[in-house]
Amino acid sequence: MHRFFMWLARVTAIIGGFILIVLVVMTTLSIIGRTLNKMMHSDFAGTILGSLSQRIIDLGIGEINGNYELLEAGVAFAIFSFFPICQIYNNHATVDVFTSALPPKMLRILRAFWEVVLSVTIIFITWRLYEGLLRYLGNGETTLFLQMPVWWSYAASFTAAIVACIIAVYCAVMRVTEAATGRIFLPEH
Repeated sequence: MHRFFMWLARVTAIIGGFILIVLVVMTTLSIIGRTLNKMMHSDFAGTILGSLSQRIIDLGIGEINGNYELLEAGVAFAIFSFFPICQIYNNHATVDVFTSALPPKMLRILRAFWEVVLSVTIIFITWRLYEGLLRYLGNGETTLFLQMPVWWSYAASFTAAIVACIIAVYCAVMRVTEAATGRIFLPEH
């Protein structure tokens, strides 16, 4: 069973990572296009390059239309895609200045407590995301430039958030079991 949850967390992170790479490439190309377009419209380019400047402008090189809309939707999806892998490996940011001196049993209890709190928080966020999805599905709102339905972004993020909920509940159960039995089921860091 643990292998399934590890596989699910990894697959979700890989998909999120792929989306993030696509977003980085898209943003880079958009910035390069916008910069080239701005340079070709300058008096300097017109003087130095002459008609070549106008031909480059005519190619339509410029900022990618809807770049910000795609970036916003993609980053939200990627964030929810990385929650499960962080959760299962217990790699969320922690500050253990005060807890490092605690005995192992107390640390297990503390980890179990925070795992349950984090699970409840992720479930709450997912529920609110679902409510937003229903609202945008019902009102038919679209993005400004691409006219893409806003609910698509919510649906993608909600799908990743469902996986995050499943992994979070699994990790909470494992941490509570660890606290109760003293056996370690999940990596501690």
